[in-house]
Amino acid sequence: MRIDIDKTDRQILTYLIEDARMPFTEIAKHLGVAPGTVHGRVKKMERRGIITGATLTVNYETVGYAFTAYVGLILTKTIDAERIIKGLHEIPEVTVAHIATGQFSIFTKIRCRDTQHAKQVIFRMNSLQGVLRSETMISLEESINDKERLFKDIFELPI
Repeated sequence: MRIDIDKTDRQILTYLIEDARMPFTEIAKHLGVAPGTVHGRVKKMERRGIITGATLTVNYETVGYAFTAYVGLILTKTIDAERIIKGLHEIPEVTVAHIATGQFSIFTKIRCRDTQHAKQVIFRMNSLQGVLRSETMISLEESINDKERLFKDIFELPI
C-alpha cells in the first residue's frame, strides 16, 4: 500500500530524508514556497503518522563504543518476552531489541567498549529471570545502515 501524498510533500520528504535537521526555511527556499507551507505540511504529515520524529546518528567508534554484537535470547517461556524486554530496557548498551519468531524469542543489538564490556552486558542479559540462554554474533563491520533507499521507494522519491 502506497501512502497518498502530493508532489510538494514528496519534495519536502526528500530534503528531510537527506537531512532531518534541515531548516524549514531552507526547504521552502529550494521549493519556492513559504516557510509556513513547509511547516504546515510537515505538521500534517506528523498528524497522519507519516513522520514520527527525527533521528540523530552517533559515531559509536568516536565515543569509544566500537564493539557491536547481536545477541539472541532463548526464553524459558515466550510469554515472558514483554517483561524481559522491560528488563533489557534497563541495560543501556542494548540499543535494539525485537520480539521475534524462530530460534530466538528476543533478538538484540548491543554496543560496547570492548569484549570485556560485552561479556558483562551479556551476563547481565542472561541473568534476567526467564532467559534460558543466549547466542552472540560479533559484528565485524556494519556494511549497510540505510533507511534512505527504502523511504525513497515507499514515497516514490527520486533516488
